[in-house]
Amino acid sequence: MADGDATRRRVRRTPKPLDRTRLNDLALHYVARFATSSGKLEAYLKRKLRERGWDGEGEPDIDGLVSRFAEKNYVDDEAYARMKTSGLLARGYGARRVEEKLKADGLGESVRAANAPKEYEAREAVFAYVRRRRFGPFRIAPKGEGPEAAHKAREKQLAAILRAGHSFDHARRAVEAGSERELEEWVAEASD
Repeated sequence: MADGDATRRRVRRTPKPLDRTRLNDLALHYVARFATSSGKLEAYLKRKLRERGWDGEGEPDIDGLVSRFAEKNYVDDEAYARMKTSGLLARGYGARRVEEKLKADGLGESVRAANAPKEYEAREAVFAYVRRRRFGPFRIAPKGEGPEAAHKAREKQLAAILRAGHSFDHARRAVEAGSERELEEWVAEASD
């Protein structure tokens, strides 16, 4: 016969309030597990303080802790921005989405500006996006599709590319390209 205690739900213990040591340990554990920015680390620590409370002497020095971690290179905003930018561009997202993501991650204006995609990178990203989504010259039109349906599909493709953060000119150029080769040449001409 089954033990009655075995079927009871486990009771979650309430985590201890934070003090300087626990806050430092939490921050250290976080930066060891995740590539992060100063802004994200600060937001994480503030959230943990709200959840668990503060039991230390004085006020918690989150800004000092974050700046100390930056000095020790546990947190490197430049490297994080480069990594995030290259990852988003490789997945086909445009400059606007890259800017929004870096801003949401708490990176400063100068870091965001330094990591803004160049024209060639933006064109490569839109090329990658339309190839992955099978838009423009990569689209295989259904048999018997009329001009009205093709126009509607084009409009939907333009909207999707714009939502991915690309400029209207890049979106229009990618959707209206007659062939994959034409699109490749358009990307290549920006590399000069």
